[in-house]
Amino acid sequence: MIVGAGFGGLWAAKELAKAPGVEVVLVDKNNYHTFVPLLYQVAAAELEPDQIAYPVRSIFRRRKNVRFLLGEVEAIDFEAREAVVGGDRLPYDYLILAAGSVTNHFGIESVAERAYGMKDLIEAIELRSRLLYLCEAAAKERDPGRRRALLTFIVVGGGPTGVEFAATLAELVWCVLVKDFPEVDFGEAGVILVEAADRLLPAMPPAFGDYALRALRRKGVDVRLGTLVKGAAEDGVVLGDGELVPAGALIWTAGVRAAPLADAIGAPQGRGGRVVVTPYLNLERHPEVFVVGDMAYVVDEKGNPVPQVAPAAVQQGRTAARNIVRSVEGKPLVPFVYDDPGAMVTVGRNAGVARIRGRTLRGFGAWAAWLLVHLIKLIGFRNRLFVLTNCAWNYI
Repeated sequence: MIVGAGFGGLWAAKELAKAPGVEVVLVDKNNYHTFVPLLYQVAAAELEPDQIAYPVRSIFRRRKNVRFLLGEVEAIDFEAREAVVGGDRLPYDYLILAAGSVTNHFGIESVAERAYGMKDLIEAIELRSRLLYLCEAAAKERDPGRRRALLTFIVVGGGPTGVEFAATLAELVWCVLVKDFPEVDFGEAGVILVEAADRLLPAMPPAFGDYALRALRRKGVDVRLGTLVKGAAEDGVVLGDGELVPAGALIWTAGVRAAPLADAIGAPQGRGGRVVVTPYLNLERHPEVFVVGDMAYVVDEKGNPVPQVAPAAVQQGRTAARNIVRSVEGKPLVPFVYDDPGAMVTVGRNAGVARIRGRTLRGFGAWAAWLLVHLIKLIGFRNRLFVLTNCAWNYI
């Protein structure tokens, strides 16, 4: 049984589907796989939701040993080797937990109530609707102060998602919406990016953060480094120094934590609620249970936690599947070794930074490489064609 049809779960199912005599049950609360790296483009109205989603059943149409079950795992009985899904107890011989992660609001209740996240397709659609609604409201608003607040968008988190969305949002506001809403003065609009650290992209080389900062400011984004968010009010966002910034939307990309299932299984947890696993990606007390992707806390050869990114989830899913096959065959398990392919971040059109197998790219080259890699990794020829056509049309 595999819980979660994200990158880790999906690639684990693909690997296990090739093994003889194996029956796979893939459980997920959605019957589609979401290409999460492009969620921010749905939120910014650059892509349609169905262009980054693909039906799970279609992916495994030709794999007769893979069965999909729509539902959510509520509990796991390790002793009986059963998972509770929708009130039913389903048996398993081996279990792979790949339920992913959720937005981490760091215990700030007002932010959890009012902020928009980008962890799934529904959240991205809700954010897009909110942004367009605010522009419609601004078109009718006569009070200048209230109108400026409606057109102020605050993005919290200077990591890759925050940087990419802030840049795309700035282009949406000052390149697209300004044409669609001639009655609105978008000179009153503002895109503010708030980051608690003293630089952007803190997990990447400092030069990347400096490049992103310059590119964002050229696009009109107000970048505030070393700034905390204390809370969210009905009429704006409260910063760490007590300043209330009037805003129409608060977009939270400041962090993630493991899915609630990680708390429910009672296993040891590391930073961000991630489940601590052995080097083989299984639980020490229950070796038949594997944890992969954003749920798993595993360190690399340098002792650093493996990042919660799609390439790591794919590699972990494959390793867990192969270890299950090796376990069935009575062979020793192989430890997980993360092969870091690098990192890519776009900063709007024609701008980006990339580190690919030790090589560094900036500007148009990094942006083009990012587009190529994401098109290749996107599931489904139809989706690749639509996204390519959409990007080309928007670019022209």
